[in-house]
Amino acid sequence: MGARMGAECPKQYLSVHGRPLLWYALRVFEQHAAIAGTYVVLAKDDDWWARFAWDDFRKLRVLRCGGATRAESVRNGLTAMRAAVAEGDWVLVHDAARPCLTPSLLDRLLAQLADDPVGGLLAVPVADTLKRASAARRVAATVERAGLWAAQTPQMFRYGLLLEALSRVGDGVTDEAGAVEAMGLSPCLVEGSRRNLKVTYPDDLDLAALLLGGAG
Repeated sequence: MGARMGAECPKQYLSVHGRPLLWYALRVFEQHAAIAGTYVVLAKDDDWWARFAWDDFRKLRVLRCGGATRAESVRNGLTAMRAAVAEGDWVLVHDAARPCLTPSLLDRLLAQLADDPVGGLLAVPVADTLKRASAARRVAATVERAGLWAAQTPQMFRYGLLLEALSRVGDGVTDEAGAVEAMGLSPCLVEGSRRNLKVTYPDDLDLAALLLGGAG
């Protein structure tokens, strides 16, 4: 929904260089030879999708089974695609509002996790000093940043494992790795890039436009 953007439309449909953010998020998967198919999970009442042209996406399938939370949407999507995948197939989950994923980052993720027994995710080490806020928005504590990483997407796990993890933990987790962690497993951190930003606030849209240039 992108409430923090304060926009008139869901943030994945905000325009950058004449195309919606979602177009850029999908493009890298469409063009990558290792990706067999791409699924977009939409809300059942999403009336924005049809306003844009998606003819260039030959691998794309649209699933109108979105839920109230990210975890529910991913779980519903995995269930809907069951007939097309095997239990041991890799599945990559990506944020619709991360338009700046590059082929090289996707290559790195695929290569480093190809033989991993658990799977993993793109992430970047935290560089900033972190402050925990009080209810009054005063500094309550400084958080030690050593060993902290900021999770990104794609997050990559075997189909059967991911569906089981999301089915077990419910809707409280905020990413797929969290669901897998709840099963006692340790996903691998693959170093990503701060360029692979998630558009959350208005300033993020300006940064995405700069990074994407005239792409597409």
